[in-house]
Amino acid sequence: MKQIIKTDQAPAPIGPYNQAVRAGNTLYVSGQIAIDPATSELKLGDLEVETRLVMANIEGILKSEGLGFEHIVKTSIFLKNMDDFVQINGIYGEYFTSDFPARETVQVARLPKDVNVEISVIAVYS
Repeated sequence: MKQIIKTDQAPAPIGPYNQAVRAGNTLYVSGQIAIDPATSELKLGDLEVETRLVMANIEGILKSEGLGFEHIVKTSIFLKNMDDFVQINGIYGEYFTSDFPARETVQVARLPKDVNVEISVIAVYS
């Protein structure tokens, strides 16, 4: 059985998908981009601001379920330009302290709304 997760701590979906779906003890979080959940405004131009907002959106969804970054078992990072990897990876790394999740990072031809980074995660409930 699946449960649809909705929170105002992350942007509302911009298409036919949900912020997250719980199936059993696993939470599948849809790819997050730099949309401010309070204003629905897209924040582009500064890669650090963009990446931190993506991580904050993920955190909002996790917190709405009583979870944190330590519950993440898998991340997928999609980059517009692999040259941005070092900067994005540095910011991403601030959110994890140990027992890091599995991950892939790929450069893609284009991302929704022409953002520079999109990140999705899978977390497990304790």
